Amino acid sequence: MKTGNDFLAGLRKGIPVAIAYLAVSFTFGLAAKRGNFPFWFTSLISATNLTSAGQFTGIELLRFGASYLELALAVFIINLRYALMSFSLSQQVRIRILPMKRFAMSLFLTDEVFALASEKGESITPAYYFGLATLPYVGWQIGTIAGYLSGSLFPARVIAAAGIAIYCMYIAIFLPPLKKNAGIALAVLSAAAFSCAFYYIPYLNKIPMGFRVIISALAATLIAAALFPKKEESKTESEERERKEGKV
Repeated sequence: MKTGNDFLAGLRKGIPVAIAYLAVSFTFGLAAKRGNFPFWFTSLISATNLTSAGQFTGIELLRFGASYLELALAVFIINLRYALMSFSLSQQVRIRILPMKRFAMSLFLTDEVFALASEKGESITPAYYFGLATLPYVGWQIGTIAGYLSGSLFPARVIAAAGIAIYCMYIAIFLPPLKKNAGIALAVLSAAAFSCAFYYIPYLNKIPMGFRVIISALAATLIAAALFPKKEESKTESEERERKEGKV
């Protein structure tokens, strides 16, 4: 019963992300169509590589005739941040999870799913996680297919405006916890500052985008962890928290 409730709770939480993913993946489908990639190939990319930056970069490299080695390295660097997210998320799941289930969870990991799962904290369960990831995954597939089939029906201005949706989604996800937790606020603002430095400062802006993201995330996390360390719970406090979460 609790598993079903957790899944439904995650499902409801993922609705806003799914709606935003429709717009972002729509532009990906449209870009793939304009690049003359076949429909099956475009759908396969979205089904197996759920990452907007990696997907857009991948089709652009293929369109310009890059080698498979260049493609693999570029997408690997861009998506390397998901390894850091996986390490972080694994620390929040207190129950034992079989390796195959962990592998399945990793396939659905995105920036937004990670943010919402982290907001849930240590009470996250596999059922909640899969519920959280289901609608965003479905929304991404629907948006990709709709964008591809739409072809060139929409003007460039409409396509550019649709891409703004992902930034609105980031704001909606991070603003509530940012208001409540000074450590999160510091991490977000520090990451933004590092990102701007990598974009505007000469020589630093020569660093590949994937490494910029990783360095910014690591530096911001270390700063927040150093200034706002998480206090160790006593056994009594831990039992009381678990009682409130319905674990005992």
